[in-house]
This record gives sequence, structure tokens and C-alpha cells, in this order.
Amino acid sequence: MTLNDTLPNQTVVVLRHHATGVIRQRLMDLGIMPQARVTMVRSAPLGDPIEIKIDNTHVSLRRAEAAGIEVTSITPTETV
Repeated sequence: MTLNDTLPNQTVVVLRHHATGVIRQRLMDLGIMPQARVTMVRSAPLGDPIEIKIDNTHVSLRRAEAAGIEVTSITPTETV
């Protein structure tokens, strides 16, 4: 499952991302790294970009970038 496949208000945990170069570094600078807990907030009216929440930070990502981030869903009672 990728971050692109998540639904609004769904919380997931990042497994890894397939980005390279400066995009990979930028994603890591934003906190999108393995074991990070990410909540999908919403997508734009035309579907691109999406807004995610990492800790108390809101980040907008293109769907193409989100498609390269592998995540796993968690149950509401599970902690990381």
C-alpha cells in the first residue's frame, strides 16, 4: 500500500520510500521517514496534491511523490 492509496483521516506508518536524490532528502527533511506516523488529511478538489499530517506539521505532496512512499495501516489502538 502506498501513501497515495490512503483515505482521509486514515493513519498509517511509513515503511520506506522509493524517491531518489533531492526529493528523497526533502521528504526526509519533512519527517517522512521509516516508522513515521502519518495521517492523511485531505486531497485537493481535483485530486492533486494531498495534505498529510506528521506530528503537528501539515505537508502537501504531489500524488506522484505519495505513490512512491510505502506505508502500512494501523489499528486505532496500536502504538508505534
